[in-house]
Amino acid sequence: MGTVVEFRSGRSEPAAIAGEGLTHVELTWVEKKIECRIRFGSIAQEKVLDRRRRIVSFRPGDIFALVRWAANDYDTIISRVDIVRALAFGEAHQTLPFVRPGGEILLTAQGSPKVERILETIKDIEQLGIDPGAVSPDHWRHVHNRMTAGQAPRTYTLDLHRAYLLRRRVQP
Repeated sequence: MGTVVEFRSGRSEPAAIAGEGLTHVELTWVEKKIECRIRFGSIAQEKVLDRRRRIVSFRPGDIFALVRWAANDYDTIISRVDIVRALAFGEAHQTLPFVRPGGEILLTAQGSPKVERILETIKDIEQLGIDPGAVSPDHWRHVHNRMTAGQAPRTYTLDLHRAYLLRRRVQP
């Protein structure tokens, strides 16, 4: 399992261990205040820090969805979903809060209406019997771009999924 290192800030964060090559995501849950959770993805390791926090880790190439939500006494202050591809150690990456060292961000959506649309898209893919973590990264980029432009994305179909799987087999 991954090691946890204490930084000067006093927060426990996953160490960047050479050779480990995993992407670590810190998840927090405080009832009716903060919720960081994984919506889909194949967790390689998990470390419980305390009753409210844990660190989950993903292998290079794995795709996962990180849902973040926070509220104050009056209303929701953040609602966000990010679909991220975990990268190999040393690969160039984008930074993202709670994700160490970072990853390739395939899709990001903020605000309750957009987040709900993404969660519905994920649910539609699952209803086809497809693991959303196995969906083509190009499709997640497409969904992100269409939503950014205010347009509806194409529906992911079994035929598109089969074509993606075949393309992966023939590409080195």
